[in-house]
Amino acid sequence: MIQLQSLTKSFGGRTLLERVTWQVGDRDRVGLCGPNGAGKTTLLKMLAGLDEPDGGEVLKPNALTVGYLPQDGLAHSGRRVVDEASLALKPLLDMKAEMHDLEHRLGDQSLPQEAHDHALHRYSELQDRFTIADGYHLELKVATVLRGLGFSDADFVEETDHLSGGWQMRLALAKLLLSQPGLLLLDEPTNHLDLDARNWLESYLDVYPHSVIVVSHDRYFLDTVVNRIADLSLRTIADYPCNYSTYLEQRDARMERLREAKRRQDEEIERVQQFIDRFRYQATKAAQVQSRIKALEKIERIEVPPERKRIAFHFPSAAKSGRAVVELKGARKAYADKVVLDSVDLLVERGDRIALVGPNGAGKSTLMRLLSADCEPDAGSRVLGHQVVVQYFAQDEATRLDPGLTVYETLASGSPSQMVPAIRNVLGGFLFSGDDVYKKAGVLSGGERTRLAVARMLLRPSNTLLLDEPTNHLDIDSKEVLLDALADYGGTMVFVSHDRYFVERLATKIVEVGAGRALLYPGTYAEFLWSKAVQGSLQVAPVVAAIAAKPSPAAKPPVSVSPATGAAQLVRGVGSTPAGFEDRKRETAERRKKDRAQQALRDRLTELETRIADREQAIKAIEQTMSAHGFFDDRSAAQPIVERHQLLMWEVGDLLNQWEMLQATVDAGR
Repeated sequence: MIQLQSLTKSFGGRTLLERVTWQVGDRDRVGLCGPNGAGKTTLLKMLAGLDEPDGGEVLKPNALTVGYLPQDGLAHSGRRVVDEASLALKPLLDMKAEMHDLEHRLGDQSLPQEAHDHALHRYSELQDRFTIADGYHLELKVATVLRGLGFSDADFVEETDHLSGGWQMRLALAKLLLSQPGLLLLDEPTNHLDLDARNWLESYLDVYPHSVIVVSHDRYFLDTVVNRIADLSLRTIADYPCNYSTYLEQRDARMERLREAKRRQDEEIERVQQFIDRFRYQATKAAQVQSRIKALEKIERIEVPPERKRIAFHFPSAAKSGRAVVELKGARKAYADKVVLDSVDLLVERGDRIALVGPNGAGKSTLMRLLSADCEPDAGSRVLGHQVVVQYFAQDEATRLDPGLTVYETLASGSPSQMVPAIRNVLGGFLFSGDDVYKKAGVLSGGERTRLAVARMLLRPSNTLLLDEPTNHLDIDSKEVLLDALADYGGTMVFVSHDRYFVERLATKIVEVGAGRALLYPGTYAEFLWSKAVQGSLQVAPVVAAIAAKPSPAAKPPVSVSPATGAAQLVRGVGSTPAGFEDRKRETAERRKKDRAQQALRDRLTELETRIADREQAIKAIEQTMSAHGFFDDRSAAQPIVERHQLLMWEVGDLLNQWEMLQATVDAGR
């Protein structure tokens, strides 16, 4: 599909790629990996045609369309969100507009016969192309992608000028996915996505019909999406036909073999050099010396990337807290007219590892600020437990660094004396080495400041950590350092993260934030998703509930954590098989309710299939009538039939949309 041939690229006096030959095939899912500054973004820009190589060339078919999503910098204005997204399907929109124009022309009694016949032929051609391109599902496609990326129906009619940078990038991603280019280039596509949107994007890319190259620092995303890793380092690309986790194993094994080969080569070079130095000035050995000098010059030196040190780090010790760490009672928080949290009861107990999940804007950061006492609730109270030492890492923690302190001084200030010897190791783990430690915090980039803020957090004693998106702007290696440290942390932890791998590895409880509530799900994130899926199958959507034959008692929602019940509550429908009679009775009722709902769905599907078949039969009959000789001689008589044909075509498209949505619901409930 696309091929690099002897590609060379330098930037700022540094060679990023040197005579690289590499190719991407049809439907490849490639994860482009490599250390910071290796040239991943530069390579994507060259593949997209936005940058030119210094040598070699990028070969691709003329018909290949390439779509590129940069890390940031895209903005839209002057349109509503749904209209901007629909521009990705402009050929279909143009076709639809032309069809409507032709419909009006065909209804014009004054149109000459020849022009009428030409318009009818053009209309028939467009209709065939529109149907093949699935144009009757155009609005559904746009709505599906926008909703998947987190836009609500109310957002559809918002002006794009009012969108923040993160939502602008989501909109750019939506347009790119809708346009379905033959080669999709994504540079950190998950940076501005919450967990739900990331999960949806993973599913979308899994069935994407063309090739994808993605740069991401989200390990779980790479494991789920890609089937091939391209490792960009040492000015070349090494291919690994596997997902990211397997790539790490294979890369480490390859690096070990490379280091061993390098060691043997260095020993051989040293041995030859010693011979040269020893006999350089002896006439009897001149020929042998010259032979060895030439042999040394011909040796292609093995190059090994610098080994990334993995630090073994332990948090400084702190006094043990009481069992109840922090508790919110009836907490309410609103900003102007918008109520973010309403009557929230939440008890965090010693040893909890709670992940707060929910869409952007649901109130996760607000809840974190209430827990940390960074802000006070409008109503209700916050109670801090006995001997609790809290360390709060805010989303804007990087901006709170003293710009006048050096990197080393930032970590040394406030750290206990026993942790000072570990400062250099921690800095190395977060990519600060050599003279970097003497840089002022004020001159660091956004990503560097975030890494420094995380490193500072690791060196300060506490028994309770409140972390609001600590992984933002961290590369995979830095995340691993943080993750290993947190996994070994012996205190209590509440955190917000959009990194699925991070959440999966740390969380033992999930609190879902949204609609003013905070609901507890005991268990891992995977178990939380399973629980949501079960509840979704039990709680029938309004359109489906309307067709259910008999009403049944509503399933109880998951419970909010309160002082009275504590954190050990089990979510309805989650856990082991009930032992009591009432539990078995409730389980039977829920199963019957699910069966009735599924039967109602199947009945509705059958009804839709019958209606679709009837409409298609009517369309076929009309098309036979329209194909009869002399049909269009009497235009006044033909026009109502043409309009009826068009109406039936649109109706079939709508019925098919309904059928697909219901079929997906049935499949999810099996």
